[in-house]
Amino acid sequence: MTPTGLTSTRDHQDLSRLMALMTGDEKHGPAATSTLDALWVLYDRVLRVAPESSGAAGRDRFLLSKGHGPMAYYAVLAAKGFFGEELLTGFGSYDSPLGHHPDRMLVPGAEIGSGSLGHGLPLAVGTVLGLRAQGLTDPRVWVLIGDAELDEGSNHEAIAYAGPAGLEQLHTVVIDNASATYGWPGGIASRFEAAGWSAETVDGRDHEALYKAFTAPHTGRPRAVVARVEPKNA
Repeated sequence: MTPTGLTSTRDHQDLSRLMALMTGDEKHGPAATSTLDALWVLYDRVLRVAPESSGAAGRDRFLLSKGHGPMAYYAVLAAKGFFGEELLTGFGSYDSPLGHHPDRMLVPGAEIGSGSLGHGLPLAVGTVLGLRAQGLTDPRVWVLIGDAELDEGSNHEAIAYAGPAGLEQLHTVVIDNASATYGWPGGIASRFEAAGWSAETVDGRDHEALYKAFTAPHTGRPRAVVARVEPKNA
């Protein structure tokens, strides 16, 4: 199964136009734009999933935990052909499947419903365990969380479990836009490393740096990539 980028008819330059189609209140603009580059690199070059394989048992799973700013997510899914771009103009309206929080029952390609912070990483841990129970050790599970979500204890329980359990299929992208209430000596990556994860911090706007970090080997350990972007209130 190949990454979606091999069959895409749109490129990164088209994302600004796609995002501009989504108008209205409650867009959570900074939450959306902070994730745009990481999402694009994942769907364009890393994730082994496409519209035609979105129900295949061997697909990679991507879970958007940072679901309260889904505009970039919707733009990338549209660019990759999971649904038509005409849906973007109805973003957030009563009869649109594209809500302010993604709904996995309505949004083609969405693996989970999200928006309530702190749930995505525990769900990703459970997804890996479920795949293992089925003998599926090849699919990779990716989850994107925000740095402020690390204020939630549920994430720390998931981090503490996944490292010693050796959940190599698990990959976490942390978007760091300096919105967390608390910090950690040595930075966010050090929190994961202390629990036995492979972790790295990169420029969240540098596509090559993101790609290298996303594809770095981490035998026997889960992987965390902290993508630093401009501060939320800058």
